[in-house]
Amino acid sequence: MSSDTLAQHPAMPDLPRFHGSWSHRHLLDLESLSAAELTHLLDLAAALKGATHNCRQKLPLLTGKTVANLFFENSTRTRTSFEIAGKRLGMDVINISASTSSSSKGESLIDTVKTLNAMSSDAIVIRHADSGSAELVAAHVSAHVINAGDGAHEHPTQALLDALTIRHAKKRIDGLVIAICGDVLHSRVARSNIILLKKMGAEVRLVAPSTLMPAAPKS
Repeated sequence: MSSDTLAQHPAMPDLPRFHGSWSHRHLLDLESLSAAELTHLLDLAAALKGATHNCRQKLPLLTGKTVANLFFENSTRTRTSFEIAGKRLGMDVINISASTSSSSKGESLIDTVKTLNAMSSDAIVIRHADSGSAELVAAHVSAHVINAGDGAHEHPTQALLDALTIRHAKKRIDGLVIAICGDVLHSRVARSNIILLKKMGAEVRLVAPSTLMPAAPKS
């Protein structure tokens, strides 16, 4: 749903509007988003947070819409965050884990998402151990797909949350010097953060032992 549609709701005045043509159907990575698009997502998130009184009040913005949280990796915090966000925007939320899905009986990922799509799910949140899984799912469904972490590729929503937190604390991202410490080589969160922060004008420094550092990190 666009911010223009959201703004028509009586409980949602003064939502930021994107000045331009929004062409993205899914949120699979941050590499494909521009700085202006990233800024708009952060502005919209901040507005929704304010409208829900720091996420303590439900809004019927997406009433009648269904989101399926499909998690093939364990993650209590991420799955719970998506569940709460969906419910606070008025959505019907379905939680599916690999241990309770038919994938444990040999059903493929594509079989599972096609079933969800046939049930008229409006959005699918996917977390999977294989890089590229979110893009694969998006190619086989008409629902909107949100990447909640795919292998060592990206974790775009975590990076957006990190950026929102930084901007709230520092009032800006442009011009900041931000260090990312730890296992940078294998961290999809680090990768997404590097992409986002650099696009938004921050200077990113990586701190890790050589064995946990990418061979040729982007300057």
